[in-house]
Amino acid sequence: MSGDVKKVVLAYSGGLDTSIILRWLQDAYGCEIVTFTADLGQGEELEPARRKAEMMGIKEIFVDDLREEFVRDYVFPMFRANALYEGTYLLGTSIARPLIAKRQIEIAEQVGADAVAHGATGKGNDQVRFEIGYYALKPDIKVIAPWREWDLTSRSKLIEYAERHQIPVPKDKKGEAPFSQDANLLHVSSEGKILEDPWDEPDYGLILSRMVTPMDAPDVPTEITIDFEAGDPVAVNGEALSPAALLERLNELGGANGVGCVDIVENRFVGMKSRGVYETPGGTVLFHARRAMEGLTLDRGAMHLKDELMPRYAELIYNGFWFAPEREMLQAAIDRASRRVAGTVRLKLYKGNVIITGRQSPNSLYSEKIATFESDDGAYDQRDAEGFIKLNALRLRLERTSRDLDRL
Repeated sequence: MSGDVKKVVLAYSGGLDTSIILRWLQDAYGCEIVTFTADLGQGEELEPARRKAEMMGIKEIFVDDLREEFVRDYVFPMFRANALYEGTYLLGTSIARPLIAKRQIEIAEQVGADAVAHGATGKGNDQVRFEIGYYALKPDIKVIAPWREWDLTSRSKLIEYAERHQIPVPKDKKGEAPFSQDANLLHVSSEGKILEDPWDEPDYGLILSRMVTPMDAPDVPTEITIDFEAGDPVAVNGEALSPAALLERLNELGGANGVGCVDIVENRFVGMKSRGVYETPGGTVLFHARRAMEGLTLDRGAMHLKDELMPRYAELIYNGFWFAPEREMLQAAIDRASRRVAGTVRLKLYKGNVIITGRQSPNSLYSEKIATFESDDGAYDQRDAEGFIKLNALRLRLERTSRDLDRL
C-alpha cells in the first residue's frame, strides 16, 4: 500500500478509534496525514483533538466550527420537508455526514491531498454516506476505509494496538464499552452493546445526555412561541436567534421537559436492522411547530404532495444521497412550498409532549367566516355540497350497478 497515497485528509474526532486509524495510516500507507475535526455542536471540547494530533506528529490540523452552516444549510432545509425516516427518525446523524464530507473534500483540494479517510465501520450507514458524498464532490478522490482493510477486528485488538503504540486509551474503553454515541447540535444517538437486544429496556439514566425522561420532567408545562419566516424558525419567545443558537435554545427547552427521545429498530441501507436510542429534543419541538404552521398556511394540494414526497426525500438523506440531483429536485419543490410558511406558533412542553395551543400567520388560509358552525351570512352555500358529493360518488354508483348486473 505504501506509495499509493501521498497525502490523506482524515476525519478525526480525537477519540480512540480515529487515533488508532491515524497511527495505522502512518504505518500502512507511510503517507502525510492531515486531520480534520468538525465542530457540529457535539457539546465537547475539541482542542484536545488538536493537541493529540500534534502529539502524533501531525503538521496540518483543521478544527472547524461548522455549527451555523450545519443548521442553516442542512438541518433547516431538511426540516422544511418534515423528513422522518420510517416514521420516527429525525435523521440527526444522517444529515451531518454530507457537510463533513464536503468540508473534507474542500480541505483535500486546499492542501493537495489525493485521498480522504474516515472511521466508519463496514457494517454501518456512515461509510456509505461519507463515500457517496466524497465521490459526488470529487469523483477521482481515493477513499481509505480502515475498518474494511485492517485486521483489528475486535475491541481487544484495538486496545492492544493502542497500548503498543502508546495511544491513550480512555478508562471506560478498557473493557466492554456499554454503548457508542454520536452527537451533534441536532441529536445524540446511542447504539450497540447494552442496546443490541431490542427486548431490553434502555437504562435512560446511563444513556441520556441532552434531556431528562418524561417521568423526571417538571409537573408544570413550559409555554413558548416560535416565529417562522419562509419555512424556517427565526425566533423563540420573540427573541431573534441565529440558526445554531435557536436550535440550541430549543434543545434546552425540550430537553428540560423530556421531549424528543425515541427507541427504534431501523433498517440500515446496508441491509441489516439496528436498534438505537435517539435524543432530538429541539428537533422534535421544531418538527411539531413547523407542522402546525404548515397546517395554517399551505394549500391542501401542496401540503399533501409534500407528504407524499417526504418518505422518498427522507430515504435519500438516510442513504447518503444529499448531493444527488433527485434530492436537489425535491428540495426545490419543498422550498417553493415553504415560502408561505410564516407566522407564530404557540405551544406547551410537558412531560415528553409537544402541545400546540395556537398559531397565527399573515399568510393564513383559514377563514373563520367560512369554517364557522354559526351563521356565515352566505359565505358558503351548503347546498353546493350535494352536487359535489354526487359527482364524487358517481364512479362508485356505476361500479356497484355493474356488479349487480353481472349477478343477473
